[in-house]
Amino acid sequence: MSTRIPAGADSSSPAVARPPVTPADQGAVPAAVNRRRWARLFVLGWLAQVAVRLWLGSGQTVPVATPDESGYLFAARVLTGGPDADMSAGTVYQGGYPLLLTPAFWFGDDPVSVYRGALVINALISAAMLPLAYLLLRRLRVGRAWSYVFAHVTAMLPCVLFYSAFVLTDAILPVIVAGWLLLAHTWLNAPHPGPGRRSPARLHLAGTGASLLAAYAYACHSRGAIMLAVHAALLVAALVCRWRPRRDVSFAALAAAGGAAVGKMLNDSLLPHMYPYGDNDLGANVAWRLTREEGWAWILSIGTGQVWYQAVATGGMAAVGLAAVAFVAIRPSAAASGLPGTSGRTRALALAVIVVVAGIAFATAAALPVEYRIGNYAYGRYLACVTPILFIIGVAVLLRASQRTLLWAAAAAATLTLVSAGVVQWYAGDLLSMYTYTGFDFPETSFLTWDWTAFHLWHATWAGLVLLFTSVVFVRLRRHGPPLLACVLAVVAAGMCVTAADRIARPLVRDTTAHTDLRHSADLREQPSIAVDWNIPWTIRLSHYYWAWWSEGDVFDARWYPPPEDADLVVLAWPEDVPATASWRHGAPPGWHVVDSRRTVSGDWVAWARQG
Repeated sequence: MSTRIPAGADSSSPAVARPPVTPADQGAVPAAVNRRRWARLFVLGWLAQVAVRLWLGSGQTVPVATPDESGYLFAARVLTGGPDADMSAGTVYQGGYPLLLTPAFWFGDDPVSVYRGALVINALISAAMLPLAYLLLRRLRVGRAWSYVFAHVTAMLPCVLFYSAFVLTDAILPVIVAGWLLLAHTWLNAPHPGPGRRSPARLHLAGTGASLLAAYAYACHSRGAIMLAVHAALLVAALVCRWRPRRDVSFAALAAAGGAAVGKMLNDSLLPHMYPYGDNDLGANVAWRLTREEGWAWILSIGTGQVWYQAVATGGMAAVGLAAVAFVAIRPSAAASGLPGTSGRTRALALAVIVVVAGIAFATAAALPVEYRIGNYAYGRYLACVTPILFIIGVAVLLRASQRTLLWAAAAAATLTLVSAGVVQWYAGDLLSMYTYTGFDFPETSFLTWDWTAFHLWHATWAGLVLLFTSVVFVRLRRHGPPLLACVLAVVAAGMCVTAADRIARPLVRDTTAHTDLRHSADLREQPSIAVDWNIPWTIRLSHYYWAWWSEGDVFDARWYPPPEDADLVVLAWPEDVPATASWRHGAPPGWHVVDSRRTVSGDWVAWARQG
């Protein structure tokens, strides 16, 4: 993403070809007026993106991406001074993202209003992908108009838009990663301060901003640890290669170290409130797999499945982008690629993107437990934070590369997609049809195969390659190539998001509400403590915590222990062929009565409340 471009590199591209601008033309529209027009355009575009996100999430009222959404909501509740929620033996949910959600608890007065408030916060942040994508495209030397158009397309990708309708770090991580890359590029490529050059204050701001974003990502999710490590490596490279003065590197390093330390303190403060008996120790999974041959087979295959998913989910654009980044990273000169010439700093950023992709894919694969679901083998969420960047680079290649380079890039992307699909098929085999299919794991491929009940590896692969072929054909049309490409990509992205909301998200909301909602059975405002039987499926257990939104949540094993004496509401597993009143082993103590009971496909339960 250098500011230089090889002479004539874009002369064959209709996306950037334009008549020369004469001085008279320049004077026709004063620069200040032009800036104001663009400012209004971005404000209106950002508001439109916010509105789209609020509309898409309008049907969401309860956490359905369990336990992730519940974990972040409970963490935010703790940070606002609320009661604890026992999630022992589960995945640790870090505090960076919940910190952003605290205003939802300040203004919400019931669980649904809190949840909707969190989605509003998501929408405001997620819509920032529009200006960030525009800036990234401009750094890649795409013209202003098409940068704006394709920035909107990028902001509509399911990895950006669909996940903003859930209380997940995936709603904000793409924005954080894009912002970090832009700031890191600005800091690395700025000339050394001097007369008439960029002020040291602005340089320090860019370096400090990149460091703080990397540290914040670390505070949000374990994926952020990869990003922080890559950022630290860039700082070392900047110092060793003398790309930045020692003082600049020191400021950036102090910001990264300080931000990471604060993030660690924040995360550590949540542990006793949410994991009093320990977490699920994903580090043990990593250690086991790194020391065994079958563990390495799992890591490499599962990580490859994530790369396959992002390639197919973007119609091959992310694969083109990944191929282009790899080309820039390994070649001394990339002038023929249609991308900016490769300096050492640009190569370092390209390597950083590759390491982030590989690090997230293979590190998450190493930590994943075996969950007996298809999503273990082909999954898009973990790489969703970097997918928009690869998509943007892929679009830039299509718009700006010569015909020969474009064909090579498309061939490389198709090869990557086919090889990764073959790896998934080889490793998973029949498990792709035998294991549990979870629709939430496949919002994009479900649309491509038009099936929301089963996973089809090769149907999705061919559909993605057809989209890639169509994009390459359309973009080469001399007069209408870029608008056709934008229309195709926008329609596919919008179709994926709308159908995923209609066929995946909203049915989950209806079922979860029908199976767990206690609001009409008990006055949850008068229940300061709720205890849930460990033998109830965890999805129902966490939903009960959610509905009793300001009650301390506790868990116990009713097979061996009685409910906690200080509990005001107790939810017990309901054995088959017995009445609800017999669910309390050895009989309920005086003063307790059944307020609700459900038999559901997710699990059976009975709720007891203390009288008076």
